[in-house]
Amino acid sequence: MLYPQRFTQFIREHADTVAALLCGLLLFFGWFALHLGALGLAFLLLPAAYVIGGYESAREGLTTLFKEKELDVDLLMIVAAIGAASLGLWRREYHLIIDGAILILIFAISGALEGYAMQRTERSIRSLMNLTPDTARVLHQGREEEVSISQLKVGDEIVVKPGELIPTDGIILSGYSTLNQAAITGESLPVEKTVGEEVFAGTLNGYGALQIKVHKAAQSSLIVRVIRLVEQAQTEAPPSQEFIDRFEKGYAKVIVVAGILLATLPPFLWGWDWETTIYRALTFLVVASPCALMAAIMPTLLSGIANGARQGILFKNGAQLEKIGKVRAIAFDKTGTLTTGQVQVFQVISVSEYTQLNVLKTAASVESYSEHPIGKAIVEAAGNLDWVGAVQVQAIPGQGIVGIAQEQQVIVGNAVFVQQYVTNLPDKLREMAQSLEQEGKTVVWVAKNPTPLALRGADVMGIIAIADEVRVEAAVTITRLKKLGIEQIVMLTGDNQETAYSVAKAVGIDRVYAQLLPEDKLDVIRRLQQQYQTVAMVGDGINDAPALAQASVGIAMGISGSDVALETADIILMADRLEKIAVAMHLGRRSQSIVKQNIFVALGFIMLLLVGNFLGNINLPIGVIGHEGSTVLVTLSGLRLLK
Repeated sequence: MLYPQRFTQFIREHADTVAALLCGLLLFFGWFALHLGALGLAFLLLPAAYVIGGYESAREGLTTLFKEKELDVDLLMIVAAIGAASLGLWRREYHLIIDGAILILIFAISGALEGYAMQRTERSIRSLMNLTPDTARVLHQGREEEVSISQLKVGDEIVVKPGELIPTDGIILSGYSTLNQAAITGESLPVEKTVGEEVFAGTLNGYGALQIKVHKAAQSSLIVRVIRLVEQAQTEAPPSQEFIDRFEKGYAKVIVVAGILLATLPPFLWGWDWETTIYRALTFLVVASPCALMAAIMPTLLSGIANGARQGILFKNGAQLEKIGKVRAIAFDKTGTLTTGQVQVFQVISVSEYTQLNVLKTAASVESYSEHPIGKAIVEAAGNLDWVGAVQVQAIPGQGIVGIAQEQQVIVGNAVFVQQYVTNLPDKLREMAQSLEQEGKTVVWVAKNPTPLALRGADVMGIIAIADEVRVEAAVTITRLKKLGIEQIVMLTGDNQETAYSVAKAVGIDRVYAQLLPEDKLDVIRRLQQQYQTVAMVGDGINDAPALAQASVGIAMGISGSDVALETADIILMADRLEKIAVAMHLGRRSQSIVKQNIFVALGFIMLLLVGNFLGNINLPIGVIGHEGSTVLVTLSGLRLLK
């Protein structure tokens, strides 16, 4: 039973190729029978070749004709082949039947080759679908139970052993390991993951066992969203392809009308005989068909989408791949885009009586009770130091925090807040703080009072400078974009002028818009579009969503980006790697170049074959070879983007 099943599966997977092979064999034996004068056998074999080789094209052509009331290129090929056979029977010139069969054969071979070519792109995209396992090990009352991914619920705890794929997005409850995230982010190097960090479905676990808590539904996982978007990108035709589709429908009608005129007028106008007239009209139907033109765009764009997905660049549709190659200006959000969005301690400066470690430990004693990002950064910096948590902690939003640690009052906050507790702020320290603030750093003052109940009299211990770290690849990315010929690069941020200009200077951006609300960012994008037409916007937060939607091309950071930004954007950088923007632009420009080459080749072949047909220098088989050869050529040309 196994061999018949394999044979049936092989036939199903390679139906076009099998049909072309059978058509070729029947054509050869039919030609041989004609050569021997066995007309009965020839008239049995050759119609079989027509039916087997042309069945699929005839079915598609007739379906399009009756359901959509449109003429199809496939139908034109069949009409031309049957016309050649009819002419051969009428004139008893049976070599014309062979010509029609050759047309069918070459068309069948071309269809099979195009199918294999497109399967390469589909395999690249379909490989995404195999990134998640079908089941997961769920911990239930201390025992492991294997359940379907679709049955996982938020709050379930699952176990992932070394070498296994992560089944769904979740937060690590226990364990430490390295994860290969190449399938999701395009990064080849494994990343370390430990308790409290998020892991993504489809990533490969390394050497450590992990216990993970499911924090979102399986159908909402990052990889499922990626798959959904890639599938959507496959089905949505970009504007250029929609134009070609509309053009093809009108063009097919023009071909039919022109074919009818060519089949009737030349005997009266130029004195051609009817055989020559009909034969050249049939050849015209073949060589004028826009098959190569139809294949000039989508294989290229689908290949580019597959290439981008492999590198962690997710294009939501082919239109965005076209547009990214035309971008003349680009705007960057600052926090979370040009910077990591995670503040950290940049510098600790102490007065002479204290050490930097004293300042850091004292600040951490009260900040350990704070949920503010600055407080978390201070606690993280003091993580390995020996400090005691404070009591009676009170936070004043936007100003600072106070508490009692080791029977002393600790005050941490901005200068205005700390001044309420100290006699004066040291002039030298004040100058240093101003200098750091001008560089875009946030300065936190630290003081302590030996007498907690006293209103003033606290001693200033020092200052802590907090900074949002600039992404290491940001400056390189800006340089590459300038080399690519981007005419204008700007930064948009809601942050203050000093911080904005310090980050812009660090990465090489000259034009800065600071202290912007979301609607202000939208206005800047509109002004840029008036001047540069095609404008890209790169962002990650909810406040960037309006600008991302307005931009010609919206680019979102895949890991740090908010759900709103991810939904609004046209392109997603799965690894938050800014340098991938230049890669995406190169892909877009290369795709445009290949599409233009393909259109030039397609139109060139059509014109060359039309001229050859009118001059009488080509016959039907040569016309078919030229027509189908150009179609296969532009299809294979489009697949160059897979590399």
